[in-house]
Amino acid sequence: MKLSTQILLGFLLIISIDLVDSYTNYQLTREVKTNTAFLTKSESIIRYSSALNVNILSFQNAFRGYLLTNDKSFLDLYYSRLKQVPLLINEEKKMISSVAQARKLDSILFFNKLWSHYADELIDAKRKATIQPELKRRYDYLFETQFKKQVAKPYKDEIVNNLNSFDQTEYKIRNKRREALANSIKRTETISMLFSVLTIIIGLGSAIFFVTKISRRIAAMVKLAENISSGDFTKVHDTKNDELSNLSISLNTMSEKLSNNIHQLEKQNKELNQFSYVVSHDLKAPIRGIYNLIQWIEEDLQHEISEGMREYLNLISGRIQRMENLIEGLLNYARIGQYHTMSEEVDVDTLVREIAEAIVPAGTNFFTKDLPRFYTEKLLLEQVFSNLIANAVKYTTALNKKIEISCIDKGAFFQFAVSDNGIGIEEQYHEKIFDIFQTLREKDDKESTGIGLAIVKKIIEEKNGTIKVRSFKNKGSSFIFTWPKVLL
Repeated sequence: MKLSTQILLGFLLIISIDLVDSYTNYQLTREVKTNTAFLTKSESIIRYSSALNVNILSFQNAFRGYLLTNDKSFLDLYYSRLKQVPLLINEEKKMISSVAQARKLDSILFFNKLWSHYADELIDAKRKATIQPELKRRYDYLFETQFKKQVAKPYKDEIVNNLNSFDQTEYKIRNKRREALANSIKRTETISMLFSVLTIIIGLGSAIFFVTKISRRIAAMVKLAENISSGDFTKVHDTKNDELSNLSISLNTMSEKLSNNIHQLEKQNKELNQFSYVVSHDLKAPIRGIYNLIQWIEEDLQHEISEGMREYLNLISGRIQRMENLIEGLLNYARIGQYHTMSEEVDVDTLVREIAEAIVPAGTNFFTKDLPRFYTEKLLLEQVFSNLIANAVKYTTALNKKIEISCIDKGAFFQFAVSDNGIGIEEQYHEKIFDIFQTLREKDDKESTGIGLAIVKKIIEEKNGTIKVRSFKNKGSSFIFTWPKVLL
């Protein structure tokens, strides 16, 4: 299975858990809202029930106050509170959903009507007795037989009992709903916590799984790359079939090709070394033989050779010497990079002065400036300076010859400069002179093979340095090259 598919499945699993969590929370939230709304409505029902109880007590007390004091202000309170009872009961019935509770409200309303009918009869008799004293006997009769004997007490008791029963039932329902609300909130918190922990565990588990899986395989590929860079052309064993497998296959293919190429290169280098020995011994031998033959001719026929013939023989000797120098230069060029010498501490100022004593003619102004002391391969650096100083000597024809060697610290590199006041080099030849067999002198000049600067460039580039020339015709030249402080 591809990595992208596995990662997608992991994301889908986390998203599915999140969706289930969201749906569960939605349902639990609805339950919480339902219970909260019921409790809010129950609070209103209880308030209306309390108001109903207060109103009933108020008009009943107002009724007794009127009968006992004959104060008509009690009647106003009586009738105003009496009118509120059906209104409050209707409002309560709108808020309740229990049939049993509705029946209790209907019973309260029914017994309240019976009680109010009893009270209205006494109130009417009291009013008439006040206006017509002859009717006082009827009022007294009703007062004695009904009011004092509490004929309407059963109605009042039924009202009180129904009210108490209504409130108690409502409180019980509300308590259950309150418990349900607390439980639903607790369930919501618990389930949310569980889903959150589950999401975190699955998320972290997936991340650790993929990171571990991918990092191990990448580490194996990095190890392979390091092995390749160090010359160990191994392969990485990857049995998966995903995106990283293509990279593994490419690395293995590259390792195999590099191994084959290195093998071929080593084979070619071996053949080149063999060729070098052949050139060094077999090719030089006939050249030396021709040179010796010319010398014998000059010695044996020195009195018979004309000036023209002697000039031709000297020309042949020069050509032979140039051929021998070319062969030696080619051998030196081919050997660069094949052998490594140990690094040692080198005093560059002492080194270049020893070279100058050997190849710089007397009378030349030779200067050094800020040359360092550091650890490097002395033989290679000596070869570079020897070629550059020799090159400066060749092309410096002025009477007041001047050669200067200087250095600038460039951090990881030293930047050396070999400058002279010679004939200079036209800008069009600045790159060409570093090519093999390229020289500014005539081809017949035995001192110039056109290999020296090519050798210098190859040595410097082998050490990850650079070389360039800064020169103008008849204004001298400066060969500037960089050399690493620590060889790579």
